[in-house]
Parts: sequence; structure tokens; C-alpha cells
Amino acid sequence: MFVADRKELLCMVGSMQQLAYVRPVTYEEGRARGMKAYEVKNGRLGFRVMADKCLDLTDVSFCGYNMSFLAKPGLMGRNHFDTNGVEAQRSIMGGMLFTCGLENICAPCRTGGKDYPMHGRIRTTPAEHVGAEARWAGDDYILEVSGTMREAELFGENLTLRRTITTRYGENRISIEDEITNEGFRREPMMLLYHMNVGYPLLCEDSEILIPTRKVTPRDETAASNEAYFNRMEPPRDNEPECVFLHEMAADPEGNTFAAVLNRKLGIGLRVDYNVKELPYFMQWKSVASGDYVMGLEPANSSVYGRPYHIERNSLHEMEPFATEHKKIILTFLSGGELETAVREAEELLQ
Repeated sequence: MFVADRKELLCMVGSMQQLAYVRPVTYEEGRARGMKAYEVKNGRLGFRVMADKCLDLTDVSFCGYNMSFLAKPGLMGRNHFDTNGVEAQRSIMGGMLFTCGLENICAPCRTGGKDYPMHGRIRTTPAEHVGAEARWAGDDYILEVSGTMREAELFGENLTLRRTITTRYGENRISIEDEITNEGFRREPMMLLYHMNVGYPLLCEDSEILIPTRKVTPRDETAASNEAYFNRMEPPRDNEPECVFLHEMAADPEGNTFAAVLNRKLGIGLRVDYNVKELPYFMQWKSVASGDYVMGLEPANSSVYGRPYHIERNSLHEMEPFATEHKKIILTFLSGGELETAVREAEELLQ
């Protein structure tokens, strides 16, 4: 039973932290030593927000099940691998979300005499002006973490990303609202990709990948040979290469769409809602490799082919001086009949 009335709820608990809280934590061992984060509990939903890494989400649990992927390097703070070409893979923790950008979102590249690291720099940028609170708003108990990341260079870009992460007691939902501003005095390229990473046990051979796609484009020959299986997972296979698919997503008249991973056997799922007007590209990363077993759902404002691809086609997204853009991602954790509702809604988008 869920009690929605504030007064009635407070009759039943001594402190709301019995049910929901946001707490600062600091890791004390290994490569994560000294890294600051926020632990958030909202009833059946729990997650951590990395204050020292773009306010990204690492481990997420729902109904006692892990929902997210943690890469083999594990939790770690900032280190010399972060921006060192392809070695940046040694600093990718995975997690439920790592943010790619703001100058590059994909493979490392060199253009215009400058090097751009794999997935960009913003994912390892610590937040400033960080705040966290738990408060009542009428009968709603709100948990919120916010802060600002800056990507800047002397004589170069000056971009900020202001992020607010919100969840509400009694709702199995995390809202991520971003405000990106060009605080420089010239037009500036801005690339952004939300790398959502789903892991075991939500992700397994029982999982259904729900993507209301109108067109699937494999990134390469490996993906092309696996295109028929983009919407389901196989059991892990040793040393299997990754696959990436580009999707042309169906959306409602306002541009709203979503992708989801459903596990009917466990009775849980994850739904990622966003708007194609804000994020017109969607990529799917699938790895069934043993030890690297993961599904990535990736709304973006740019293509997986990266910065050189857009430069060649004169399609690199740019922001005017002092312009601001808003993006919103909603993660909803599903149970029971909500899984079938998601299936029906995906079918309706494709009609």
C-alpha cells in the first residue's frame, strides 16, 4: 500500500529517511578513493549520482534487482586515462548513464589540429555549485540533486551544462533535466549523447528490447550480420564483437518517444523517454560478449559516426554565443502491467 497524503504518511514514520533520502557519500578504496557522490533512496528505487563525474548515474536498483551495467574497470575517480585517446576505455565505468560530449561523443578523433578524446570530456568533469535536498511540495516528497559542469579552454570553448536530477517518493521515475549554455563569444559546436547502460539481471536472454523504430541502420558489417536480433539478447558468448545500430525513431506529434528493456520473467523493466526535437538521433549499443554484457540506449543530438562525419557533411550542431538549449530524459522503472502498457504504446507510435 502506498500512502499519498503527507499527514497520513507522517503518522506512520518517525523520519522520512525511513522511506526516502538523499545523502552525500565519499568512496574510500581503490581507484574510486576520494570520489564524491550522492546516494538516493526512493522506496523500491535506489541510485547514486556521481558528483565528481558530471552528476551521472552509476548503480541503479529497483525492487531489489540491479538495473545498470558496471564495466570491468569498476568505479573510479578522474585519472590519466580519461582523455588519452582510445585508452579512455580504461576509465569508462559504464553505470546507468554516462554523458558524452560536449565537443565529441564517439570515437577519438583529430580535426582542425586538435585531439578529441573518446566520448568527450564532459563525462569526467566534476560538478560545481552542487546542491541536494529532500523537501515537501504539498503532498509530494521531492528528492533532488543539481550542479553545473563546465567544458572550457583558454582561447577556446566555454560551455556549461546545468543538470537537475529529480525523483518523487511513490513514483518509480528519475527525471534528468539539462540546460546547456554557450557562455563564449563565438559559435560553438555542441555534441551530446546520453549513454544509458542496462545490465544483468534486468538484461539477460529473457529480455525484450523495445524500440519503436521505423528504420534500422547497422553501423558496420558486424552489426549488419546481427540486424535481425537487435530487439533481443542472446546468452553471453566469449569474445563476441559489439554491435551498434542507428534507429529512425517513431514519435508522437509533439516529438515524444521512448525505448525500453523489459524482463517479463522478473516482472520489471526500464523505459527511457525523450523528445526527438531535442535529440534527433538514437543509437543502440549491444554487446553479448562474456564480461561485457550490456545494452546501451543512446538518444543524442548527433550521429554515432562522430565529429568528422558531421564536419564532412557541414551538419555539425552549433550554438550561438549565449544561447541555451534544454534537454530532458525520464527514466521510468516498470513493474507488473506497466510492461504491457509500454508494448502497446510502442505499437501505437508505429501506426
